[in-house]
Amino acid sequence: MLGLWPRWRLRREARERLRRQGSEPPDRRLGTEAALAAAGVSPVAGAVARREESRRRPAEPDMFAATATASTGGADRRSLILGMDWPELKACVAHCTDCKLAKTRTQTVFGVGDESADWLFVGEGPGAEEDARGEPFVGQAGRLLDNMLAAIKLKRGENVYIANVVKCRPPGNRNPEAEEMERCEPYLERQIELIRPRLIVALGRVAAQSLLKTNATIANLRCKVHRYRGTPLIVTYHPAYLLRNLPDKAKAWEDLVFAVETMKRLTA
Repeated sequence: MLGLWPRWRLRREARERLRRQGSEPPDRRLGTEAALAAAGVSPVAGAVARREESRRRPAEPDMFAATATASTGGADRRSLILGMDWPELKACVAHCTDCKLAKTRTQTVFGVGDESADWLFVGEGPGAEEDARGEPFVGQAGRLLDNMLAAIKLKRGENVYIANVVKCRPPGNRNPEAEEMERCEPYLERQIELIRPRLIVALGRVAAQSLLKTNATIANLRCKVHRYRGTPLIVTYHPAYLLRNLPDKAKAWEDLVFAVETMKRLTA
């Protein structure tokens, strides 16, 4: 037994906790995510509460039910996330408080694009504009990424999915810390399992090292086909880096040509 309880019990306990704190829940039934968050109930393992309750009565048509449960850790947390469907995963990410980035974000940045895309582009984390708008790569670096996609006849949202290693903006646009990437890793892993891309393109050192579990440099990783859990993966520079280092745009173009050639071999 994992020591997890059905949602009705969580509602009662959360209500009592709010009452002791001298506040009332936004929803008297504590069926909304706001009420559960106010009560300190973690959204990490939401699928369990819904599945436990479904054994006792018909499931409710509530997408946020996936986040209404007690917290778990370690392997339990990862296994729960890896069992989620798209709505559960999106709800869980949207209300995640499992690392300190949750305290400084405006909103989470889940990812965007074709959920059955052949191409998956992965960056490191949201910047200020992404944090404000809730979509990855929408700032100046995002415009450059769109131009890179157009150069190889791709377009955002059309057979392309874009995501990041972490779903919340690191303060000051610093690199994500190891613990932050570790807590977010199951979310990206589940996205990749659901998308089932033919090719992953890691944008920048942080994304490449995180996905490949290596300390190798971009220079050593470029122009090679790597594997992420069986899925082919190639590495190129992050668009934000290219904005600061214009001469390396020629190398990035080489990487894009290599990506196209790799995709042709994968689909032949």
